[in-house]
Amino acid sequence: MNGKALRILNVEDSELDAELCWRELDRAGLKFIKERVWSREAYEQALHDFAPDLILCDFSFPGAFDGLTALAILKEKSMDIPFIFVSGTIGEDRAVDALKKGATDYVLKEHMDRLVPVVKRALQEAMKRVVLQHARAALRESEERFRQLAENIRDVFFLIDVSDQRVLYVSHAYEEIWNESCASLYENINAWRDAIHPDDKEKTARSYEERVLTGLDYEYRIVRQDGTLRWISDRVFPIWDESGRLQRIAGVASDITLRKRAEERIERLNRIYAVLSGINTLIVRAKSRDGLLNEACRIAIDPGRFRIAWVGLVDRDEGVVKPVASAGDVRDFFDAMPQTALQIGQRGELVEQAVFSGKPVISNDVKRDPRLQAQLRSLDERRIGSLAFVPLLLDGETAGVLALYAADAGVFDDEEIRLLTELAGDIAFALDYLAKGEKLNYLAFYDALTGLPNRALLADRLSQQLVNAEQNGTKVALVIGDVKRFRLINESFGRQNGDMLLREIAERARLGWPNPDSLAHINADCFAGTLVEIKDEAVAVHALERALKVVTGSPYTIGEKELAISMSAGIAVFPADGDSAETLFKNAEAALKKGKLSGERYTFYQPSMNERVAETLLLENKMRRAIDNNEFTLYYQPKLNLATGNISGLEALIRWQDPDNGIILPGEFIPLLEETGMILEVGAWAIRRALTDQRQWRMRGLQAPRIAVNVSAIQLRQTNFVETVREAIMDANLTPHGLDLEITESLIMEDVEESIRKLETLRDMNVNIAIDDFGTGYSSLSYLARLPVQLLKIDRSFIIAMTRDAESMAFVSTIISLAHSLRLKVIAEGVETEEQSQFLKLLKCDEMQGYLFSEPLPFEQITALLDKH
Repeated sequence: MNGKALRILNVEDSELDAELCWRELDRAGLKFIKERVWSREAYEQALHDFAPDLILCDFSFPGAFDGLTALAILKEKSMDIPFIFVSGTIGEDRAVDALKKGATDYVLKEHMDRLVPVVKRALQEAMKRVVLQHARAALRESEERFRQLAENIRDVFFLIDVSDQRVLYVSHAYEEIWNESCASLYENINAWRDAIHPDDKEKTARSYEERVLTGLDYEYRIVRQDGTLRWISDRVFPIWDESGRLQRIAGVASDITLRKRAEERIERLNRIYAVLSGINTLIVRAKSRDGLLNEACRIAIDPGRFRIAWVGLVDRDEGVVKPVASAGDVRDFFDAMPQTALQIGQRGELVEQAVFSGKPVISNDVKRDPRLQAQLRSLDERRIGSLAFVPLLLDGETAGVLALYAADAGVFDDEEIRLLTELAGDIAFALDYLAKGEKLNYLAFYDALTGLPNRALLADRLSQQLVNAEQNGTKVALVIGDVKRFRLINESFGRQNGDMLLREIAERARLGWPNPDSLAHINADCFAGTLVEIKDEAVAVHALERALKVVTGSPYTIGEKELAISMSAGIAVFPADGDSAETLFKNAEAALKKGKLSGERYTFYQPSMNERVAETLLLENKMRRAIDNNEFTLYYQPKLNLATGNISGLEALIRWQDPDNGIILPGEFIPLLEETGMILEVGAWAIRRALTDQRQWRMRGLQAPRIAVNVSAIQLRQTNFVETVREAIMDANLTPHGLDLEITESLIMEDVEESIRKLETLRDMNVNIAIDDFGTGYSSLSYLARLPVQLLKIDRSFIIAMTRDAESMAFVSTIISLAHSLRLKVIAEGVETEEQSQFLKLLKCDEMQGYLFSEPLPFEQITALLDKH
């Protein structure tokens, strides 16, 4: 039947009758190998040696051997071979009896025209039985492999019948993790919930239904009968029946206790490293003991996340440890602390133990520490679980104590104590350094007059910035400015007043410069600063103008007189103007000199750069006037429902109605709006304008579809972004509103957790979220399931390519299937041909937009189109 020659055994004593059979089969075009036997011995031998695919058998032979005996022999050997009687003597009753005993069919010799159909049907049924047997065997093997896998993996696998509310299967790992028998779970489907930690029960119960539908991971704690705590991560998956109803729930639960403990330990150590790093940085710029210690305590609270931090210095004359700096939940803490806790000589107190031993003293469980009973109420009010007193050693003697209080018990292990000891050593070193007035290193890198870094330190920092810029492919600008006619000021008001003026200029410069640490006083009346990671030279000009406004915007008071000053600046940019700090300094000074001769406020080293920046600034001014003069407008491009052909939504697209050049497309001005921050104002306007237009359509009696507005990365990063959207919706006074927001996937992936938080709030406001240009970014499928989005927009590049590229077609099909599995709608953008539209329909895409149906239209034209539809 499939090209392979059949092996047919004919049990027939008549050679003529056998030839009739062969001829019928041959005329039908069947390929076969034939064998004829007529005795029992030859028949049994043929079954073994010839191994037939089909048996044709006469009903009766001379002697004791007959067709029924041949059939019985075949059944005794359990051989599943089609067996067809071909006889002229079999009657209807005997034929029925033969079929009951296992014969496949029968053919009367006077009706040989039935032989071929009967043979073909018998072979097809035999093939079906073989396939079914293989399938059943594969299923049994698969089930056995799954059972072996489930029983040997330490995760818990389970299967729940929703309708009967019973557990169909749970792996033996449940007994090890929950410390309960599997039988108990079979008896009570909710037995696993009884072990959930009380603090996690309500939240776990609330999230269960949502997780069933989304398949999200969830973590919670269980408390076993022996009192031990385990962390569990589980994921549940819905299994739907043919009608779309939830039939079963499958899931897997993993014991992640070891991972959680490791994460907690790593987090604690990272906090200590952050404190250590912060205090080491602080030591370089600390100018006083109080400033050092107060800032050290603040760093211990944030980013160290301790509940309380304080530093006490030993006063040996009075015999006490005096708290001199503190941070955190202090309130009346020192008032509540018994006086003996701070007195030297009370050897039982922890502070004194640290003072006299010179070693850290720890309490990792304050509630059970008898040494802290007098302070227990105060500690409990502040939710303190553990504390440490680390001595500050100078020349082998305890000069003070660093006290740290943590919320959790068991925080201070050996590694953490080692780091805290190192931290205390750094603080002690800084105290010693400040106390002895050893500021030679400080003076080598800082200007004594203004407190700003000097030229050497700025050059060193600039060199490091250039290394980073080269690695990241960014630009660095060095700006050098001086005070005009400063020599005249010195001569007129005196050197002392001139120095006072420079100090005040430095203070204002710290307030006005983007990064005060990159400022320097490099000589006489000359200041310098660097700007890193700039995308365009205009950014440097903006920063400089803001700083100059702060520094020169209001007059200075010199003695009893007010003095207005002005400054000139020269700018050199890496990499165009030099690849080293020395070269950039030289070129920035050259630009400054040239600018002073020309009277310009700022001058770039390269003349062409001045022209380019001037053009950019001119365009910026035009953009600001465009905002003030309401020159922006919205065009709308319809989205079509592919199933109905109706308009299902609109995408709002910004256009600039430039009085000089007409309509300007967004690609020419959106980047500049983003660079200057004006996108915040224009983006908020676009949302308000879209809602206003939607309200007008409703007032005209039109069926106003939902409007999608694109959101810039700068908008989403704003902390008040959600509030801006909320205010626009409230001002529009639309119930319900029809606002969607389109956000690129790369933007969401910048900060997934923060994006999820904002998008969930927007979802609760009935704002739909669409992921725009899907497929061009780097989103993770695991995160896609978590994102509170309702729509995916396939990038037009894939739509254009799919009709001529099989891989693009497969990609589009995969996106649609994936989105539908996550209950998301799919919109194809950039549809320009009927062929693309038809393919999208076949792939079950939900909506499309593009020039095939309509280009983006202004308000009145889109209104007419909505009226028509």
